Amino acid sequence: MITLYTIPKPFTGPFARLQENAVRSWMALGSSIRIILVGNEEGTADCAKRHGLVHVPEVGRNQYGTPLLNDIVDRAEAASDHRLFCYINADIILMSDFLGALGRVGRRKTQFLMVGQRWDFNHEETLETTPGWELRLREQVKARGKQHRPTGIDYFVYNRGMWGKLPPFAIGRFTWDNWLIYRARSRQVPVIDASSMVMAVHQNHDYSHVGGGLQTVRNGPEARFNLALAGGGGHLFTIWDSTHILSEQGLVRREGTGLGGGIWSYRRSAKVRA
Repeated sequence: MITLYTIPKPFTGPFARLQENAVRSWMALGSSIRIILVGNEEGTADCAKRHGLVHVPEVGRNQYGTPLLNDIVDRAEAASDHRLFCYINADIILMSDFLGALGRVGRRKTQFLMVGQRWDFNHEETLETTPGWELRLREQVKARGKQHRPTGIDYFVYNRGMWGKLPPFAIGRFTWDNWLIYRARSRQVPVIDASSMVMAVHQNHDYSHVGGGLQTVRNGPEARFNLALAGGGGHLFTIWDSTHILSEQGLVRREGTGLGGGIWSYRRSAKVRA
């Protein structure tokens, strides 16, 4: 049905638990899901072997050793014969509403990009997918979590080959995720905002795995290179730049979806809404 793929950080410290939680939640979606772990960071091969997942160890990297988005995508698509793929960050917990939303979109659109805002949550427990786990987690997230701004995108559901030739963005540094929405829009692909129908849970963490921490992720040389590859800030789109919204009432066209605006329009509109 669909292939989920990710490139984990080393399975050390808190990331061992966070990423294990995410993988367990994806496995709970059912046997129709194929899961691919890309890269050879510490613990990745062990996780794939333990859970019977596909492991693709080799991946292209830049001079800093950071994996490159274009090679991750190419290798994942080569490792599966599915039509639908989902790149997802390795700390995101999914629940059954993800497949429900995907089914509703798939009945209306043959080609699309589905994205959604995540929920930030301090999840300090090991996830056990025992009966009732989704309901318990939803209640906890609603009580203590917070929905992230539409500038951050943590999963991308798309059709095989949709992107064309991708630039060599450094994964885990700013701008590449926003540019992917621009890419879909520029190729006339419907972009579906599933935020209200999919509770994607981001397990909060620090940035100790990156030298220089969050500042490097945002403004370091790799982030600046990513911005240049993207063609500047005008090509950084947010979830609010989607063409459609998925809600309880179905799939509806979002108003004001002309190509343009992006992250700068979001910042202006956010000030108005505040």
